[in-house]
Amino acid sequence: MTPSSTIKFSYIKRNLIFRFDAGTSRGVLKTREVYWIKAIHADHPEVEGWGEAAPLVGLSPDYSPDFENFLVKMLQTAENQPWSQSGKEIIDQVRSMVPFEFPSIRFGLETALLDLIHGGKKKISSNPFYDLNEPIPINGLIWMGDRDFMLEQIDQKLTEGFDCIKMKIGAIDFEQEIALLKYIRSRFSPEEVVLRVDANGAFSNQKALEKLRRLADLSLHSIEQPIPAGNWKAMHQLCQSTPLPVALDEELIGVKEKEQLLDTIQPQHIILKPTLLGGIQETQAWIGLAEERGIGWWMTSALESNIGLNAISQLASSLHPSIPQGLGTGKLYLNNLESPLEVHSGKIHYNPSLPWEYPA
Repeated sequence: MTPSSTIKFSYIKRNLIFRFDAGTSRGVLKTREVYWIKAIHADHPEVEGWGEAAPLVGLSPDYSPDFENFLVKMLQTAENQPWSQSGKEIIDQVRSMVPFEFPSIRFGLETALLDLIHGGKKKISSNPFYDLNEPIPINGLIWMGDRDFMLEQIDQKLTEGFDCIKMKIGAIDFEQEIALLKYIRSRFSPEEVVLRVDANGAFSNQKALEKLRRLADLSLHSIEQPIPAGNWKAMHQLCQSTPLPVALDEELIGVKEKEQLLDTIQPQHIILKPTLLGGIQETQAWIGLAEERGIGWWMTSALESNIGLNAISQLASSLHPSIPQGLGTGKLYLNNLESPLEVHSGKIHYNPSLPWEYPA
């Protein structure tokens, strides 16, 4: 592909169906719409690059009834661009073309183009995960539900060999959640199993610190987004007084003033979701600023299909993460795209002996 190559774009929409009611403090998810973007070189249509635009209801800045219409317009605009064959230049071009307010389109478009320039082999960059089949440690995710459902998930994850468990909290009775965490701690020490919790902003500003003190007694690694996003002063106060490290998640979405946010809140960790933050360059920028300030980070998927999950896993791998990532969402759906992605022994693997199902 030459720097002036003409690229044709199209997309496929799929309504993914959850295997169970996926509960969060913001409500229950049953289905999830994603848009698979295909990029082909006009002279070589047999080589296809695939990306995924997956706006998440209630979270994504670009989730709206008009999303599909805007996607069509962006792809039409993209067809009139002279695309580079340099990965870095492609990312810059996409960033210039797609507004900041449409982060999932940015990520889907740039990963489709990166896949295309790497030969349409579902590779977006050089990275140990894809190139060397080097697995990435991940956390086992425990979804909200009644006590028995959550207990069943906990037992399953521990049996599967996960040594990092992340439990969503904030929807059922707090005492029941404490009891479930105590159950894990009664079986495994902090050295054996790392525990994370994710409140998705469920705690009130007034009661958050008290709850964090209770949770800290269980030797947890961190809590994600304990209070709702948008109140930097309250979050700063919480991060300064907490006995439990705080990780910002929703707080980062839609924020252009990265340095100001990090310097104001001074969190212990941040969590990166490329689909929600605006793609590869925005994600890398957050990480660079965090590392300059001694702030920890990890990357997670945002309930994408395996096309998006594969791209995020490769991005995470290219940045050489030091702790478990949040990339274990591939088996959530009844109708996900079959892929070489496998999860076992607490890690996500890329198994090149398994084929990719063709998007349709």
